[in-house]
Amino acid sequence: MAALGKTKRKAGFIPLTIIFILFIVFLYGPTATIAILSFQGPEGGLTFPMNGVSLHWFRQLFEEQQVGDFGGSLTRSLLLGLSVMLCTAVFSLLAGLAYRRSFKGGDALFYLTLVSLILPSILISLGIGIMFDRIGLSPAWYSSAFGAHLTWTLPFGLLIMFAVFNRFNKSYEAAAIDMGATAWQTFRLVVFPLILPSLIGVCLFGFTLSYDEFARTLMTAGTFNTQPLEIYGMTTNVTTPVLFYALGTMTTLFSFTLISSALIAIWAVRKSRARKAPTGV
Repeated sequence: MAALGKTKRKAGFIPLTIIFILFIVFLYGPTATIAILSFQGPEGGLTFPMNGVSLHWFRQLFEEQQVGDFGGSLTRSLLLGLSVMLCTAVFSLLAGLAYRRSFKGGDALFYLTLVSLILPSILISLGIGIMFDRIGLSPAWYSSAFGAHLTWTLPFGLLIMFAVFNRFNKSYEAAAIDMGATAWQTFRLVVFPLILPSLIGVCLFGFTLSYDEFARTLMTAGTFNTQPLEIYGMTTNVTTPVLFYALGTMTTLFSFTLISSALIAIWAVRKSRARKAPTGV
């Protein structure tokens, strides 16, 4: 009977495996195709077979273009994403600590924060752009776009930190206080190391959501484009699409590198915590 049960489970496992493989191919197949075509030669086209193999289009990305500014827009997107990431992590952590105790207006403030996830992104971008115009300030990627991106990243960070602190075992803090630790020592040596993997996840959320945000940047970036806006603008100009293939490949590699770095950081934190944990007698 046990062997029969194992055979049935194995028979049911095969179709699920095939479905999962097909899903992976559907998900990453177009990206893999673009990556392959980005290595076309100087006369390369957009279809197979490839006309030569070279790094020509990758070199073109870092050279001056007749239309568009890849380097400048990429720099602005990186700086904006990093600043949004830091603010999202700090505000989410502080809000998570604050909501460990109930206070008047806490529920209303929480729901107001989540409203930005429901409203259409283009309306938020338009509203912030109009607000800056009415108060006499010029919209810019480092000011109005920064605020618009926070309306998108901060709710996700808050939800993550609320879930983390909701499951946090307060006995660790009580034990530290009983041993004479101050409030700051308890947070720095006990609470922060325990929530650090989740905080790294908040940082990853904040950066990736900001890095490729288009709608909330459209009316708030001002005269200088971020990378998503620059790519959109260049699609209307006479620019070879193979250049976008190379850019897409570089962006995909960067995204995978960022995610891998975050996972390695989380693994290192957990391994360090396990190494420092006292062993049983």
